[in-house]
Amino acid sequence: MTQVIKNLSIHAKPRTRVQKFFDFLTLFSSSSTLICCALPALLVTLGAGSVMASIVSYFPAFIWLSIHKLYIFLFATMMLIISGVAQWQGRQKACSIKPNTQEACESSKKWGLTLYFFSLACYLVGGFFAFIAPHFMG
Repeated sequence: MTQVIKNLSIHAKPRTRVQKFFDFLTLFSSSSTLICCALPALLVTLGAGSVMASIVSYFPAFIWLSIHKLYIFLFATMMLIISGVAQWQGRQKACSIKPNTQEACESSKKWGLTLYFFSLACYLVGGFFAFIAPHFMG
């Protein structure tokens, strides 16, 4: 009976290092959209322009991010697409029936999906402040 179960089950490994790397790279790239675009807009809107000026003086690379926001968004879009396709393909894969690996696999799937949606939310907020909000602020 156990041999039949082993032959019928599809064994899926927990997420590989490459998949986890793409998840975190997606989060990093979408978070950079918040840093380059949403943070400055928020600070200036709240009347904290001097705080923004001090941030720029301590972190000059901050200006580089703002200047190259189109490339940052293109990279983040590419990473979100790759990660989304990986999430979509992995959604139906069954986990191993072994207790230890099944729990790790299910946990890894949940964390990957949560990380993906958090990255997508960061991307959308950053995109709003980078490309849409400037048209409404006279």
